[in-house]
Amino acid sequence: MNTKFKKTSRFALAALVAMLSVTLTQAQPGGQKGGQQGPPPLPTDKQIEKMVTDLSTELDLSEAQEKQVSELYFAHFEELEAVTGNSNSRPDRDVMDQMKKDFETDVKSVLTKDQQKQYETYMKKLQSQRGGQGKSRK
Repeated sequence: MNTKFKKTSRFALAALVAMLSVTLTQAQPGGQKGGQQGPPPLPTDKQIEKMVTDLSTELDLSEAQEKQVSELYFAHFEELEAVTGNSNSRPDRDVMDQMKKDFETDVKSVLTKDQQKQYETYMKKLQSQRGGQGKSRK
């Protein structure tokens, strides 16, 4: 009976260890249910160029406007990299929100009134496609 008890105990212990390891793995960032932690990765130069091209097509930007918007996009993401790139800590949410607001104000300053309305609609559409990412929690 003692041998049977030992075998049962070992089996129960092995099952418990297996269940704990699965639970701990899922609780870790990047686990099955962990999801992304922190801000999304910064876009590459090609991704930024695509963003500007898509925006230009959507808003029918002139060449001069497209050039200005492109410069704003590249400058914005360089600034974001400076704030987030070399730190293991999370960037301050208020700082990030203000940077986004300033960036959008700068982009809108290049646009006509009609394009500004189209820009707001376009940005809302993009935000909803990303599942609301980037919404202010206030």
